[in-house]
Amino acid sequence: MHALDGRHALVTGGGQGIGRAIAGALTAAGATVTVTGRNEAPLRQAVTENAAAGYFLADVIDERALTNGIRAAAAQRGPIDILVANAGAAASAPFAKTDGEMFRRMLDINFMSVVHAAQAVIGEMSARRFGRIVAVASTAGLKGYAYVSAYCAAKHAVVGLVRALALETAKSGITVNAVCPGYTDTELTRASIARIMEKTGRTERAVLDELVKQNPLGRLIKPDEVAAAVTFLCSAGASAVTGTIVTVAGGEI
Repeated sequence: MHALDGRHALVTGGGQGIGRAIAGALTAAGATVTVTGRNEAPLRQAVTENAAAGYFLADVIDERALTNGIRAAAAQRGPIDILVANAGAAASAPFAKTDGEMFRRMLDINFMSVVHAAQAVIGEMSARRFGRIVAVASTAGLKGYAYVSAYCAAKHAVVGLVRALALETAKSGITVNAVCPGYTDTELTRASIARIMEKTGRTERAVLDELVKQNPLGRLIKPDEVAAAVTFLCSAGASAVTGTIVTVAGGEI
């Protein structure tokens, strides 16, 4: 319950879905958690419900805003010991209709957001000889899915970054890992289901069955299941775990 006492954790996209579950799990483990995102209401609610100690507003693709927010959070609650780069978004379209703007947007939101956050904290982590960086990627970073080529490309980039950065930081007291969930029961997935229903006229059950058919568990992953994997990677017991991709996908990968 107190494995992370004294640690300050930052969770991007921490107001809802997987990020909110991670914030709550890290708080329960004793960490002081700061959440960030674009929408204030869910961030404020996370603090009100004791899933986080504080928050700041920032769009993760805005490097200056994110860096300034991280500096302010560190001044208030201490240096960032743990970074969970969770913020992301998905967009779908056939490849022939996926223009350069969609590729750039998916890379900015899902990949460059991880780069910006990691670069803002890694210097202090190196100086203190301790740090935990966990990127929430996706099974789309390990395999292909039709109609989300830009999203898959961005998540593959995250996995590559994690593996490279882990080698650079292996002797600095910093670990760098990724967690790759399968389809998870979040607002993002539910919105995707609604879009597919609208475009195809299929029932919710039919769309859901299609999404989970490659998962041997036959169901959506729970946000708390992803949060448990992240919490372990942030713990002292994971000090020799770096450059690792933890898949939470019911055996799909």
